[in-house]
Parts: sequence; C-alpha cells; structure tokens
Amino acid sequence: QVQLVESGGGLVQAGGSLRLSCTAPGRAFELYAKGWFRQYPGEEREFVAALQWKTGSTYYADSVKGRFTISRDDARNTDYLQMNNLKPEDTAIYYCAAALPDRWDYPRRESYDFWGRGTQVTVSS
Repeated sequence: QVQLVESGGGLVQAGGSLRLSCTAPGRAFELYAKGWFRQYPGEEREFVAALQWKTGSTYYADSVKGRFTISRDDARNTDYLQMNNLKPEDTAIYYCAAALPDRWDYPRRESYDFWGRGTQVTVSS
C-alpha cells in the first residue's frame, strides 16, 4: 500500500495562487504516474492534471489549462500542483493520486491505484 500525503490547501481570494504538494514517502520508484483530481459536494471526482513520472509528460483538464501547472521533484519524491489565477469555481476538495504502470489512463480516476485524503481549496470572490 502506498500512502500519499497532501499539503498546501487553504483559503485564497479570486486571482490568487496556491501550491499543493503530494509526497509518496519511500515508494516513488514503483509509481508510473501522479495525478490530481477535485471533487465538488455531491459530485464525482474530476480530473485536474497528471504527470507521467519517467518522461515528465503532463496533462490538464481544459478548465485549468494555462492556470495550473503540475511538476515533480525527484529528490523529494514529491509532485506539486501550482494553481494561479484561482477562481471561485476552483473551490473543491483536491485529491492526489498515483498509478502503477499497468493500466494508467490519465483522466480516468479508476486507473489510479492510490489516493491521498484530500485537501480543501476555497477561493473567495
């Protein structure tokens, strides 16, 4: 079992920035890809961004392209979601996810094997 640890959520005004972090202590070598999803109350988790660890390839939902950036720090086994120009509609619980190599399909939450507990992001207007 891989435990993912998220940090960095909080309250910010519209137009502001936050950076989320996700660490998989000691287990990064097993992971093929990392992703971020968000969930609104009463709705399913939706894809936000993903990164293929070996190649560095990145993928984004249309709603966050140009505003969010996913990146990695190999030395810290950590990936980051930099969120700029935040909007009230970005308010949600954000979840970090990690995938093993056998069936990863970046926008599908079912293709991720491990999840963090989530961190709240609130954007005030």
